[in-house]
Amino acid sequence: MNKTARFLSVAAVAGFAAFGAHADEADGSQFALKFDTNRTRAEVAAEAATVAQTRSIEPAGSRVVTYKSTADRAAVRAQAAEAVRTGQIPSGEFSAM
Repeated sequence: MNKTARFLSVAAVAGFAAFGAHADEADGSQFALKFDTNRTRAEVAAEAATVAQTRSIEPAGSRVVTYKSTADRAAVRAQAAEAVRTGQIPSGEFSAM
């Protein structure tokens, strides 16, 4: 019984796969493209070489820009404390209610 069920399930899967394979045109003519060009092979190769030289292998925006700070840590802390004291920046917890 187990072999029969396995055989029937394999046959059903094969039947569905064969049905999907024959769903398109036999010759595939809708994918045939015709190009009519007057450029030579050397011209195309030269253009491809210049494009390759101007491209970067690094994706745009992937490089992280780093900055070297010249500010003193104590001076930055003092400026932040002064900004909190004068109310230029908020401090503590924020309650939206």
